[in-house]
Amino acid sequence: MSQEAFELAVKKSKELTKMPSNDQLLSLYSLFKQATEGDIQTERPMGFDFKAMAKWDAWKKLEGTSSEAAMQQYVDLVNELANQ
Repeated sequence: MSQEAFELAVKKSKELTKMPSNDQLLSLYSLFKQATEGDIQTERPMGFDFKAMAKWDAWKKLEGTSSEAAMQQYVDLVNELANQ
């Protein structure tokens, strides 16, 4: 997986003609964060910020996934969404 392919997919994700589902958006977010920052290093948000908690949980599930693998999964998902 090349950095260029990943960057192209990031750009492509912002130009999708069909809005991804909430689950797909969480996957895009968490894969991007894992690819660019690695394992999550913050505490889980508390209270009533359900969006922040969902994003944290999605990213946490990818703990231990390599940057390369996360990039590839991100590119695959963007390509799948672009072809819908």
